[in-house]
This record gives sequence, C-alpha cells and structure tokens, in this order.
Amino acid sequence: MKAVVIEQYGNKEQLIEKEIEMPVAGSKQVVVELHATSINPIDWKLREGYLKEMLNFEFPIILGWDAAGTIKEVGSEVNKFEVGDRVFARPATTRFGTYAEYTAIDEDLLAHLPENVSFEEAAAVPLAGLTAWQCLVDFADIQEGDRVLIHAGSGGVGHYAIQLAKKMGAYVATTASGKNRDWVEELDVDEFINYKEEDFSELLSDFDIVLDTLGGSVQEKSFKVLKEGGRLPSIVQPPEEKIAKEHDVKAGFVWLEPCGEKLSKLADMMEEGSLVSIVGQRFGFSAKEIKKAHELSETHHAKGKIVVNIK
Repeated sequence: MKAVVIEQYGNKEQLIEKEIEMPVAGSKQVVVELHATSINPIDWKLREGYLKEMLNFEFPIILGWDAAGTIKEVGSEVNKFEVGDRVFARPATTRFGTYAEYTAIDEDLLAHLPENVSFEEAAAVPLAGLTAWQCLVDFADIQEGDRVLIHAGSGGVGHYAIQLAKKMGAYVATTASGKNRDWVEELDVDEFINYKEEDFSELLSDFDIVLDTLGGSVQEKSFKVLKEGGRLPSIVQPPEEKIAKEHDVKAGFVWLEPCGEKLSKLADMMEEGSLVSIVGQRFGFSAKEIKKAHELSETHHAKGKIVVNIK
C-alpha cells in the first residue's frame, strides 16, 4: 500500500512516499481503508524529533493521528463493528499512523460515523475534538453556567472547544485574530477578543476555566482571569505549580488518551449539528501535498483544521 513516511527526523523534506506492507488486524482490531486524515501540530513536532524520547518509534514512521474511512477487515474478537462500516478514530500511539491507504485500529478506539457526516469532516475531529473534551469535561469538569476562556478559538482544538463549551451551557470567551472574527463568532461565542489589539487579562475576570492552547506568557497571564478554585488545562506545557497554588487554581498538562466511547459522544453532536468541523485547507495524498500541509501547520495560523483527502 502507499504511505507517506519519514525515515529520519528533520524538516518537511523528510516526508517521502513509500510502498508499505498492508496492515493485518489483530484479534481486537479492524483494518480501515482510509478516506481522509488531518494534520495536527504533533505531526511535524514528531517529524522534527521533539517527541522522540517520549514516543521512541522505529523508522520508517508513518505520521498521522486521525482516521476516517470504511472497515475492510475485522479481528476474530471484534463484535461492535463489521466490514463496510463507516468509522473514525484517533488510533493508538504507534509508528503506523494515518498518512496511508490503510491502517489497523483497536476496536475500543473506534466510533461509528453518522451517515450525514462526510469522511473529510470526520477526519478533522478525533485528535482535536477529543483533546477539547478531555480538557473541558474530564479535567475541568465543565458545568452549565461556567465562564470559560478558550485561547486561539480559530485553531483546531479551539474551535471544537468553543462548540463543546456552548453545548454544555457555558459562557464562552475566546481569543483570535481579527481576520477570523466573523466565522469564530458564528460558533456562538459570547465574547471575542482580538489578541492583536486587546489584552485579555485586562478585560476578563472571575472565569471558571481557561483552556490554554498557547503556553508561555499567555498561560502565565491566564491565571489572573481565573477565580479561586478555577481550572486551567494546558495542551502545550505543564503550568507552574507554584503559580497555580498562589491563585488557588487547579492547573495541569493534558496529554490526550484516545477513547472510542468519548468519540461516539462527539459523533452524536456531529449528527445533530451542534459540532461542525471548520476545514480551512484541503490537500491531496502525496508527499508533495503533505509537505505543503505541514508548512501551513507550522505557521500556527491555519484556519480550523487541515485535511488530507486520501480517497
């Protein structure tokens, strides 16, 4: 099968096309024929070698963490899925990712894909959508009426987090650049802050939750807008424990744990229309196209999600 792989760490030029053996389903796995995947910052961070000690993969590595497609093979102990089912998933951490025509996925990481949702829309969701869920629901225990600040609301995780928080009945503020204001406000945010012209820490106070997608000085200033007992999940760097204690805030770094059951809950939202994927750019399935996709992701200014159409 065709795959786009890296055989050593480095810049985007390390992405090459290669023929790889077809995956075989384990007893509790399925083989999915991929129709689409998406690009996430972890893709190029792994490609550059930033995560090599944490993940310790062997080459060649097929990057990619989002899968949407149809099942072509089921393992002997799989009982919730059948050949032909439309599914999507964030596969387990492995060197056999989703920049490929086929991939093997554990049954408990899969979710059925609603008929009214395209493979392209679905491929954008798993990593970013589950990250938003894990931050807001699992870590921050979001409740109806909570005041929530989501940084970088025009990004992959950010735009799903806005929709999830609104679904939960929260008051939502977000930061983004002015050029993205119109479509971000269409997600029903209550307060939009143009970070290029305004300082959120001078405008906001008494918030219950801040979702930190940026780190650095933004994370540090975010403590100032939280009330005592507030929660600050970060997806970029572990918050300073000392600062969290000074503000009486629960703060922590969230590393995604994939889960088919939670993905199914996002699928329900997608089916009813309360969770939509904003696909800012689409690319074809080739090393040349994926290099362009990585280049765009590395700017940190991509609109919504970047999708690669495989089939």
